[in-house]
Amino acid sequence: MKKKEKAAIILKELRSLYPDATCTLDYKTPLELLIATQLAAQCTDARVNIVTKDLFKKYRNAEDFASADLSELEEDIKPTGFFRNKARNIKECCIKILRDYNGKVPDNMEDLLSLPGVGRKTANVILSTIFNKPGVIVDTHCMRLANRLGLTKSQNPDIVERDLMKILPKSEWANFSHCLVFHGREICHARKPKCENCCILPYCAYGNKNIK
Repeated sequence: MKKKEKAAIILKELRSLYPDATCTLDYKTPLELLIATQLAAQCTDARVNIVTKDLFKKYRNAEDFASADLSELEEDIKPTGFFRNKARNIKECCIKILRDYNGKVPDNMEDLLSLPGVGRKTANVILSTIFNKPGVIVDTHCMRLANRLGLTKSQNPDIVERDLMKILPKSEWANFSHCLVFHGREICHARKPKCENCCILPYCAYGNKNIK
């Protein structure tokens, strides 16, 4: 079976299982989603949502984050892990947004990648969720499942992104990513995946080998 055909079948199965698969970070503005996505690095969305509930009441806009006391901001986001790097990046990111983009979150990949702490994953979250632009969002779940399903052989997120872009219609890039994330959380765990309960087991070499 060709990868395009396999990907189409997998997407159909997963969309029926997770019809509401989408970004699970809580936000009200593009800036809030940008910051929440940065905080989500090496952290669960659930924990980020707990932290941002108070964070976004304290810091209401780019000006507030840009002028924040760094040590205080570190303490505010500490539960998300890697808080020193994250706090510095968030502060510098907001300074740059104010200076170079008139206080608005950019709507294109090049400008988003120019922001401190923003990589392709974060940029694609913003582009697909806020601006309705196609983007493959490669997080740890997406990378793990794409490899197990034989859709890529790389552990490099940029290469995984390109491999998935080649076999999926642009209109489904984000949907496919979100479906893989949901399935990774529910069934295809990094350790002890529930292969016996997996609706896409027939298309997964890893699963068929693992279940025997």
